[in-house]
Amino acid sequence: LLAHAAQRSPDAPAIFAPDAEVLSYSELVREVRRFVGWLRSHDVAPGDRVAWVAPNGPHAAIAFLGSASACASAPLNRTFLEPEFRFYLEDLRPKVLLLGGEQPAAARAAQHLGIRTLALRPRAGGPPGFELPEGEDCGDTDPDRIALVLHTSGTTARPKQVLLRQRNLCASARNIASTLGLSAGDRGLNMMPLFHIHGLMAGLLASLHAGASVVCTPGFDARQV
Repeated sequence: LLAHAAQRSPDAPAIFAPDAEVLSYSELVREVRRFVGWLRSHDVAPGDRVAWVAPNGPHAAIAFLGSASACASAPLNRTFLEPEFRFYLEDLRPKVLLLGGEQPAAARAAQHLGIRTLALRPRAGGPPGFELPEGEDCGDTDPDRIALVLHTSGTTARPKQVLLRQRNLCASARNIASTLGLSAGDRGLNMMPLFHIHGLMAGLLASLHAGASVVCTPGFDARQV
């Protein structure tokens, strides 16, 4: 999905964020490929699961796109308490937990369960990205591979895993972009969380499918809006 958009318009803006430089489609693809290569260097294979916790914004978008391109991405709500993190991590059993910033409750839960953690360190200056070693990996393009693992809300019973394949995400992004009539000239202001299906699909992937741009904010703040 990203590669096609980058081939069409490599210099077009992909991701905006408050107080940050714009990230073009070609730069976004490069960030995602470096992210995949970094995960591969830590023995993360296409069939593995990677859970991650990060503040909402452009770095969460890159963490999702990079992990979903490499393996099965499992985003978690950073406001969870330690018992909640223990429940979800025990249910997911990820190969590794990625921590963006200070996430003490998640770190303690991972340590209790014996799950390895890796730090996501934002790069200083320039467009959004992470401090990662040079090197690229194109990721796994198998459309039947699981790309995203989410949980139901647990309103009526124990939360259950929902497994979405690469082709599920692409089909949903295509359908949402078509329904909203999105085009490359559009720009979406996303205030929804990127650990939630609506923020990931309608807020991020649908716009990227259309070659449009997304403003990734820290979340809803009435005065900022």
